[in-house]
Amino acid sequence: MSAERCPADPGITHQDFADCGWKEVLANTERDGYLSMCLAFYAAAKQATEEERQSHAKVLMLLGDACSMMLSPKSPSEPFRPFMGRKDLLETEIDFFAQIIDTIDDPWLKARLADLIWLNKQPRDVRFALTAIDSYRSVPLNTKTWVSGGRDCWERAIGLTRMLKTGSGDRLKDMEEVIVSAFDSAKCQDGFLGLWLADLLVNHGLAQDKKLHIAQRLEFLAREFDDEDDYSRARGFFKASAKRFKETGDNAKSTELTVATAESFVKEARARIAVDQPSHMAAVRFYEKAIQTYRTIPHSERPAHRVDERLKELYLCLSESGKKALDEMAVISSPSVNLSQLVEDAKNSVRGKSAIEALEAFTNLQPFLKVKELRNSVIKSNQQFPLQAIFPAAIISRDGRIIARRSSMGLSDTPSKNDEMGIRAEMIRDHERQVGMSVLGRILPALEVLLLEHRLCEDDFIYLASQSPIVPIGRERLFGMALFAGYDYDFVTALHLLVPQIEHMVRYHLKSAGVKTTTLDSRGIETENGLSTLIELPECEKIFGEDLTFEIKALFCDACGPNLRNELAHGLLDDEACQTAYAVYAWWLGLKLVFNTFWNAARKIDEGGEEEAAA
Repeated sequence: MSAERCPADPGITHQDFADCGWKEVLANTERDGYLSMCLAFYAAAKQATEEERQSHAKVLMLLGDACSMMLSPKSPSEPFRPFMGRKDLLETEIDFFAQIIDTIDDPWLKARLADLIWLNKQPRDVRFALTAIDSYRSVPLNTKTWVSGGRDCWERAIGLTRMLKTGSGDRLKDMEEVIVSAFDSAKCQDGFLGLWLADLLVNHGLAQDKKLHIAQRLEFLAREFDDEDDYSRARGFFKASAKRFKETGDNAKSTELTVATAESFVKEARARIAVDQPSHMAAVRFYEKAIQTYRTIPHSERPAHRVDERLKELYLCLSESGKKALDEMAVISSPSVNLSQLVEDAKNSVRGKSAIEALEAFTNLQPFLKVKELRNSVIKSNQQFPLQAIFPAAIISRDGRIIARRSSMGLSDTPSKNDEMGIRAEMIRDHERQVGMSVLGRILPALEVLLLEHRLCEDDFIYLASQSPIVPIGRERLFGMALFAGYDYDFVTALHLLVPQIEHMVRYHLKSAGVKTTTLDSRGIETENGLSTLIELPECEKIFGEDLTFEIKALFCDACGPNLRNELAHGLLDDEACQTAYAVYAWWLGLKLVFNTFWNAARKIDEGGEEEAAA
């Protein structure tokens, strides 16, 4: 191989690339998509630097930068966006990739470099686009590669062929045949792979002559999952099959599978009750979803399946479980943590774990703040430092308005009613300080590791929300979108989506417990009460517990705290305010609620890790 200097860097040659050990790096790396390759190249570059192999280190670092970019195949104009490393590659570095591309035999690396060359080298050379397509489509179509980036590779390959049109030859037809073959071979052991492949075909308009076949195959897999009591997967396949049959014009078959979907919810509701530690809270949710699914069936199709009679039966089941669910809703468990340990312990708590284990550790970095302990701490502090208690205080907003006042407090061990108001205000102020410490010392450091090791997508968070008993029916997507936005460091979007859903969640569970949540005025007009009113209802502590009720009030609707709900509702939060520690903590609290109720409900029955597969 020539030792000609690469124009990208006088210290890099073709021989440096051949000798830097890139093949050994990839061979010794447990593949989990491009992120694992990126980290492996960076680690090898660091080792080469320590061994004073500077030219090898430069090559490995450059390969790491290329693999660090996130592929977004749905964006034809900008398919790559930075995740870590540098944002842009130099023209000379792209030239270097063009010179070495033919010597690379790893399909993942070859696809990435060829795609970068195609996008950045001027004038464009179709040869590199074809190389990228052929390398992408050589990525195996199995569950492991799909979830670690194989889906994006195949979607990008399809997108490139569509971009090149006739210039791509028969590649689109060949890919269609491979995908159909993989779909036909998918089994229950492959999890959702069959559904994913069907979606790949449908979303890209492929296999148009096989719509009926796809619908029938999806139904076959759905019934196999249903026979194995794998309700979540069964429903996914039933829904997809119903949709595909409807597209073929077979409405009767589509309705039959919609009924199967509804009955799968019923089966899971009964399964959640028929265990040693029954969860009627979860059963309520599944009965509600069964009813909601049955309601989607057109009236003309209902008699054939006794839908109206079945709805009456399910309403009775829902009512019975609803009466038993109230006591269960108060318990949301979190393991204790060592509060003296901050950043390193937080990072180590999520490092090196599977996605589901890392999320569990992340959401339990600390338990809910204990109201009794917080109250006793304020009283003790007032007695030790009396001057801070005997003088009244005013709470001033960011624009200079006095938005609340705290009266002076006595120093007795038995506070008066007036003292209690002041104590409550100080408790909220102490809560604010602890929030700041938690966000900087625990949540953000752990989130950094979580993002580095796991590339969760929006659908993962929507799935968590859909399986969490605390999320009201019909709000799964909004909760999931809010939680993903925070995971993606977009706390502006997270806050604007999450806060209204938190309020609706409180109202929903109060109503489910038979609590009146409206106000009727003298004109006979009934209006829903806001979160500030709802959270003061005594039933809140019975349903959500004293500690969670306090956290919701302190964060969202008390003028002595960040008052996020009211500030957001009145348009008083600017961009900066949406990215404070309080905003981060509110997002984390929402994730904690959704994940822990999902996790606690999942552990009440032994289903062998269904939820783990989805997260």
